[in-house]
Amino acid sequence: MRLFRVLSLLLVVVAPSAFADSPYLVEMILVRQNAEPVINSRAAPEDWDAGAPRLPADKMSPPRLGNIVDKLSADNNYTVLLHRAWDQNLGEQPVKLAISDGQEQFGQFPIEGTLSLQLGRFTDIDADFWVNQFDANGSVIASEHLSQQDVRTKNNQLNYLDGGHLALLIKITSLTAKPPSAPPPDVQD
Repeated sequence: MRLFRVLSLLLVVVAPSAFADSPYLVEMILVRQNAEPVINSRAAPEDWDAGAPRLPADKMSPPRLGNIVDKLSADNNYTVLLHRAWDQNLGEQPVKLAISDGQEQFGQFPIEGTLSLQLGRFTDIDADFWVNQFDANGSVIASEHLSQQDVRTKNNQLNYLDGGHLALLIKITSLTAKPPSAPPPDVQD
C-alpha cells in the first residue's frame, strides 16, 4: 500500500510537466522555386484561415536564418516570398495559426496560409499556403498553392517541405532545452 501512495504522489508531481506545453521558436521561409513550372491552383478560398487565430504581433521574434535567406535571394533559382519567426508554445495538441503578408483586399492577402504544429517525439506539420494575384478591383484572379499534410520533422534542424514550385523551410527550436555542452578542451581526437 505504501508503494501505491509513493507511485501516486510521483505521478501527480511528474505528470503535469510531461504534458505541459513548452516554448519554442518557429522560423519559416516560404520560397518559389523558379526552375519549376508555376502551377496555378484554384483561387484561395475566402475562409483560407479556417478560423485559426492570426499570428500575434507580440510573439514575433527576430529571424535567425538570415544567412539562408541571403543565399536563396542571391540564387536566381529561388524567390523568397515570406520569412517569419515567432515564439509559440507547443504540446501534444495541435496548434494552428493563420499567417499572412501584404495588403489585405476583401479578406484576402497576397500571401496567406495556415500552419499547424503538434509536438511529439518529432513535430508534425500541416501547411497550407496560397500566393495570390489580384485584379484591379481587388479580387483574387490566380493562386499558387502549397499543401503539405502530416509531415513529420525533426526539431532543432532546418526542414525542407517540397511542394513543387513552392517550398517551405522551417526550423523549430526549443527555448528551454539546454544546448549541448562542449567537450573539455584537453580531450584530443
